[in-house]
Amino acid sequence: MSCPICEKISDPKYRPFCSKRCADVDLGKWLTGQYSVPAADEDRPEEADLQTPDTHETRH
Repeated sequence: MSCPICEKISDPKYRPFCSKRCADVDLGKWLTGQYSVPAADEDRPEEADLQTPDTHETRH
């Protein structure tokens, strides 16, 4: 397996990376938003739909 950052042979200690440096480069890319995981749009109810309707009491 090769390092996803520099393509060198990966080191079992830092797998899948070849070194701590490449592991840190990868972490930095995640932390700065260079990598992202796509999210699927979910059917979420609108905030207004989550509120309970007002109940009106009738007095006799």
